[in-house]
Formats: sequence, structure tokens, C-alpha cells
Amino acid sequence: MRLDGRRNSSNVNDRRGMSGGAKAGIGGGIIGVVVLAVVTLLGGGNIGDVINNVVSGGGISMQNQAGYTPDAEDERLADLASKVLAGTEDVWTEEFRRHGWGEYECPKMVLYTGSVNSGCGYATSQVGPFYCSADQTVYIDLDFFKDMERTIGASGDFTYAYVIAHEVGHHVQYLLGTLDSAHQRMNQLGQTEANKISVRLELQADYYAGVWANRDNAMFNSIEPGDIENAVNAASKIGDDYLQKKATGSVQPDSFNHGRSDQRVRWLTKGINSGDPTQGDTFGISYSAL
Repeated sequence: MRLDGRRNSSNVNDRRGMSGGAKAGIGGGIIGVVVLAVVTLLGGGNIGDVINNVVSGGGISMQNQAGYTPDAEDERLADLASKVLAGTEDVWTEEFRRHGWGEYECPKMVLYTGSVNSGCGYATSQVGPFYCSADQTVYIDLDFFKDMERTIGASGDFTYAYVIAHEVGHHVQYLLGTLDSAHQRMNQLGQTEANKISVRLELQADYYAGVWANRDNAMFNSIEPGDIENAVNAASKIGDDYLQKKATGSVQPDSFNHGRSDQRVRWLTKGINSGDPTQGDTFGISYSAL
């Protein structure tokens, strides 16, 4: 991904090395933690559910490492995150203007290590990147990017940009009223039906990430050979079916809350190809057609 010469966002709050003071009870071993983090929070979703799942139980203290000193790769990833966030600001400011959606309010981004206190509660790095609508902020521990290749076989700067753009996609949903409306409906339904609404939210966020990629490339010629393939590979590795089968050897479709691998690939690719946010209505079609 070409980022040379690109501006950095002024909306980044670097809290790396600061202790979040969170406590978390972690169960299920490393595979369980990875699956919970990726399935539940890679795309943001309902952070309250994750806090209930991760910040519970044994109460193991998850303080940040004392004397944290970023290395060269940490600083490179921080710069990448800031420039990608700036790109989403440019793209969505123009798209909101183009479609008459009012002024785009840029989200904040918090970079942290270990644990963080967000507007949605305490969280640890185990939950992965997430968007909190309470403070309109994307939270990322950059070590998540370093771990992606090891845990799910996905890597590359454009892949990392896809993760960020997906979280910003949830912010777009929040500004358009989609996120709150969906969460209100989810609170009124049983778990299986609520999960289906969550899948619709996540697939739309994938679509919006694809729209960002299309428009960012049109503005800055940012996409290089292999970038799309890397992002599609990542999308295929974060489907509920892939992760459940990897962790347990079986799948439970009623528990899906982010979508199957083929669905995530399809909606991300559709967004990349169209570049039109109005064509990403995952709520206006039948669940079986997603």
C-alpha cells in the first residue's frame, strides 16, 4: 500500500505505555481468546458483549508493560494507522457531502498497549481492535497487527488498513443511525435472531471498508499489486465458520455474529468494486441472500 507523502490524522490519541488498569478473566486457552477476539471484535460490533465475555470471571490483572518503549516496527505501524485514518477522513467527508448526509464527524483513534479505559468500559488487547460509539473512537493495540499472520495467516499493510477501515465503517453506521437502530432491535430479540442482525452490521462494515479502499485509491493511487488479494485473504480467515472450525473442529451457524468467510469476502469485494456506499444495504435483503 502506497502511503508515502500522505498526511497524518490529527485525531489520534497515543496512549501506548500507559496503564489502563483493567482486569480481565480469560478462559479457554489462547485459541479461545484469539477466536473470541477476532470473531467478536475485529469488526467492532457490540463492545458491551465483549466486555461481558472477556472482563469477567477470575479477575486477572492486565496492566500494561512497565517501561514500554516502541521499536521501529511499532512506530511504522503507528504512522500507518494515522495515515489510514486520515484517508478515511478524506473519503467519508467527500462521500457524506456527495450523498447529502450532512457533515462527516471524524472519529478518534486511540493507540494503546495491554489495556485501555474506553467510553464503553475497560478492555484488554485480547479483544482486538474495536469501535466504541459512546465516545466515537476506534481502539487499537498495534500488536494485533503483528499477531495477525501468526494467528490467522493474514498480513500486509493493506490488510491492516482494511481492519481500520472496517472499524471506521461502524462509525459511519453510527452517524447514519444504523448502529443504534440495530442494537436496539438486538436487545429485543433472542440470541439467535440478534446474531443475525449483528452479521448484517458486520458485513455492511466490510462493505464500507471496501468502499473506502476504492475511493482512497481513486484519490491517492494507494493500492499496489497484491493488496486486494491480501485483504480478501484476511476476510476469508475471519469468517465465523473458519474460526469456529479451526478452534473446535465444527461450526454452529446460530452463533455466527460476523458472517461466514464467503460472505465477508463477497461484501468486501463488492465495496471495492462499486465504491458506492449506497449499494451496501445488508438489511434490505433476506438473510439467506447475504
